[in-house]
Amino acid sequence: MTTNSSPRIAVLYATAQGSTRDIAEFIYDNLVARGATAELHDIAHAPDLSTIDTVVVGSAIHEMDLLPEATAYLRHNLNTVVDKDLWLFSVGLGPALRGPVGRWAGRQIPRKIAAVIDMVHPRDYTAFAGKYEREGVSWTARTMYRVLGGPRYGDLRDWQAVREWTNRIGDALALPRGPVSIAHP
Repeated sequence: MTTNSSPRIAVLYATAQGSTRDIAEFIYDNLVARGATAELHDIAHAPDLSTIDTVVVGSAIHEMDLLPEATAYLRHNLNTVVDKDLWLFSVGLGPALRGPVGRWAGRQIPRKIAAVIDMVHPRDYTAFAGKYEREGVSWTARTMYRVLGGPRYGDLRDWQAVREWTNRIGDALALPRGPVSIAHP
């Protein structure tokens, strides 16, 4: 009889415009390529966590907070997720900001997100840049973005940073390292 000693991982995401979903898919693909047994789900369709060892949760940031469905999921499943190996990531503009003020602002964890981190005690939390399109953004928001050192509009995701964070998860789970060549979307 063979037993599968690979950790069971659930990668869950709450997305507004697809950027967080793309990053979650990339994380999932890289963990599976390293030998993990993993599932990928929109947070609204999250699986029962009773058979899951590690949970990776990602959410877009709007109004300096995780999306309501991500926070609600973590609160509703608090007793379960605090007993799991939990990794948390967010997707927003902060990591893309440049210049002294922008870099400082980008490193700050908004109070509402800090409260969620304090509530669930993840093994690690990180923030990634997402996509930022000019269309539909108010003049005030565009001005603030530029003042804080917003480099440009469009896809601001740093796939190497996502890969490095995913490797930290894989290393922590003792997943085998190999020639992983998962391309980003």
